[in-house]
Order: sequence, then C-alpha cells, then structure tokens
Amino acid sequence: MSSTVISVVIPVYKSKNCLHELYERLKINLELITPEFEILLVEDCGEDGSWEIIEQLAKKDCRVLGFQFSRNFGQHFGITAGLDNCVGKWAVIMDCDLQDRPEEIPRLYAKAQEGFDVVLALRGKRQDPASKRFFSYLFYRIFSYLSGIKYDGDSGNFRIISRKVIDNFCKMREQLRFFGGLMQWMGFQSTSIQVQHSARLDGESTYTFSKLLKLSLDTIIAYSDKPLRVSIKLGFLMAFTSFCIGINLVWHAIINGVEVRGWTSLIATLLFIGGLIVIILGIIGIYLGKVFDEVKGRPLYIVSRTTDRNEIISKRT
Repeated sequence: MSSTVISVVIPVYKSKNCLHELYERLKINLELITPEFEILLVEDCGEDGSWEIIEQLAKKDCRVLGFQFSRNFGQHFGITAGLDNCVGKWAVIMDCDLQDRPEEIPRLYAKAQEGFDVVLALRGKRQDPASKRFFSYLFYRIFSYLSGIKYDGDSGNFRIISRKVIDNFCKMREQLRFFGGLMQWMGFQSTSIQVQHSARLDGESTYTFSKLLKLSLDTIIAYSDKPLRVSIKLGFLMAFTSFCIGINLVWHAIINGVEVRGWTSLIATLLFIGGLIVIILGIIGIYLGKVFDEVKGRPLYIVSRTTDRNEIISKRT
C-alpha cells in the first residue's frame, strides 16, 4: 500500500512561465504537512514548452510525475487522468496558473481532518475580469436550475478529496466531463473554507467565450433532461394558445358574421411554430448525438508520454 499522504493533481495548458514557481511553492507548503506527497502535472498538449519544464522538474524531484496527452482533451479530462493515476490518501485538485494559492493547501488538509471527505476552497474576491465573472455566475445559475444540483460557482475546482471520493470518481467514465458537477452528484460529506484568490501569474485565460459556451451546453445536456421537458411544456402551451385563438375566430365568424382575415399574421405564426419545431428537433438531436458518443466506448483520454517510462498508465481509461 502506498505511503503517499497527499497527491496534487494539476492540469497544465500553456503555462510554462508558472511551473517553476508553482513547484517551489507546492513543495514548501506540502512539506509543512508531510514529505510523503506527489505532484501530478497533466500537460494537455499546449505546445508551448510546458512539457519540457515538467520533465526538468521530474528529474529534479522524483515526487513530480508528468503526463502528456496525445492531443488537447481539455481541463476536466486532465483532472480525470491525474486522479486515475494518483496514489495518495488525499488529493488536492487545483489550477496551474497560481490563482489557486498553494499556501491554502495546509488549511484545506487541516479542515479535512475534522471528518470531511471533500473540502471546497471558496474564492472570496475573484481576481478575474468582470466579463468572466458575469458569464461564470450566469452559467452556474442556469446549471443549478436545469440540473437540479445546487452548485456554488465560487468554489471552482480547487479542493481536497479523500481516497474514498477519488475511487468513486474514477468509476464514472462518461464522455461529458464536468469535475465539479460529478463531485456534487456523489454527495459525500463536504464543507468549505474561504481562501484568497490571486491574479494570474502570467498570460490570460484560455477559456474563450465560445469555449465557455460549448462547455456550458455540454454540461447542461450531460446533467439534465430539463431542456426536453421545457420543450414539451412549450409545445402544450402553444397548442392550447392556438386552440383558444381558433375558438375565438370561429366564434366571431359564426356568431357575429365577422370575416376572418390576416394571411400575414397566419404566415408569421406558421414560421414561428416551424422554427420552434426545428429547435426542439435540434435539442433531441444533440441528446442523441451525445448518446452516440457514449456508446462508442472510446477512452476518455490518451497519454502519449510520461516522465516515468516504467510507470503503467491506468487502465481505467
């Protein structure tokens, strides 16, 4: 059985200028807890030289393990790969840009020792652009409504989780990955602490508006069938409204002898209804497409290189 106490899982994407400082600060703060730790850096094929730095760190310290994907799979797949291969009794998940401060890890670990399986790091004052904070707030509100899962957008991915949580997370192999949502769905005993959120050490966020929009749509579809339910309710509402309008027109035509006119409004109504039908069919098509992706049974990710040539990459993928 491994003697490793803490594994730190960090997806890396275009962050070469952060890695040396990230390692030094992690080492200082983890050694305050225990020398038995490991740092898993999962490089998501950013092609900016990050992998070469990870190799240097791994040669310098055997507690650093690097994994490089064969192509860009995404942040949440990087977290999955790290958790698949970590051996610690606890795992800390954090970003690589140092907005998640390594100095908070001892506090997270101390709180976890009070009997919690998950300790979230709630960001007090976020050091992000106003536009990103707004879209993040909007996404989590919509996600919470559609999924039925209460999710606090201030928590992000930064947290510590127990081995029990790690093992159960690794059993879930759906293609649509949203780490925070999967954690929330499992429902283990959790708590949170307030932490300081830092500005990015270098560069800008690689999450563009289009990427955030795609993630939002994929995540909502993965965790909710409410879009389908809403479309059914909308269909019934339109049918009932049309029925009432039809009864009203017939009444005026027969009882009052009013001639029924309005070809323009009729065509506009038909186009409106036709558009809604196409939208609803599109929603159904998206769900079917995601089902198609799941039944293929492809691996969640592919690791092309690792810093330890003798290490066996997890077969859970």
